[in-house]
Amino acid sequence: MTDSNDVTACDWEREPNPSDSLRTFGAVVQALREHAGFSRAEFAALVRFSKHTVESVELGRRMPDESFVKRAEEVLGNTGALRKAARHLTRGEAGLAAWFRRWARLEKVAVSLCTYECRLVPGLLQSEGYARAVFEGTIPVITDDELEALLAVRMERQRMLYERPTVPFSFIVEEHVFRRRFGNVEQMRAMLDHVLEHSTPRNVTLQIVPLEAGLHACLDGPVRLLETREGRRFAYSEGQQNGRLITDVKEVSLLQQRYDTLRSQALNPQDSRGLLERLRGEL
Repeated sequence: MTDSNDVTACDWEREPNPSDSLRTFGAVVQALREHAGFSRAEFAALVRFSKHTVESVELGRRMPDESFVKRAEEVLGNTGALRKAARHLTRGEAGLAAWFRRWARLEKVAVSLCTYECRLVPGLLQSEGYARAVFEGTIPVITDDELEALLAVRMERQRMLYERPTVPFSFIVEEHVFRRRFGNVEQMRAMLDHVLEHSTPRNVTLQIVPLEAGLHACLDGPVRLLETREGRRFAYSEGQQNGRLITDVKEVSLLQQRYDTLRSQALNPQDSRGLLERLRGEL
């Protein structure tokens, strides 16, 4: 049997689509709830989650928490159906682009993660308002349900920063990314506040490349790098409608050298934080 974490496996995309598994799980929850005679509002009160959360789970837009599954089981008869079904859900993959799923799986087992971004705020640091604005601007236009699914996944992935406190997350982001306006002043402030909050944990490092830094070694575009428990290193680059997982040792090493060089040219974490606070104050 192929190890699910083996990136050399050839059956990545033959596994069931995670979004299908979420929709199936949600349909089971809804069917059991309706069979028990509960409205969504009544069921939400019994499991101590909001009606909106129950709706999102039933529609396959949200990964259920362990506590949700446990309480739902208790309320709906303790058949064991939900606990067993929940084991087949894959956290954080529903709503991900097909070309990103392989990298998303590696993120879950990485012992270190590095991100350089020159286009937009990295997904792991985006506020909900910022992420929504990004998805609303996509072409072709997506449906409201698709937007909510994408948004739920993006917010879910951010939990890694707190759930894996011993894994170092390094971000290097161009200053102009944080200066690019979207929405209103309140939304811009919320975005900067969100970045400041999520870069506070000791395992998270954010460095900003100031406008006056000039040209540098990472101008070919954004890149992500990670290392697994086995000491294997991988990189990921993304462009228009595609993404590439890079496994070649020499190529990954070159990208790591570029990242390390840029790290020395960027502002240190304390000065980067100060810059974000100044940008917030200018709004």
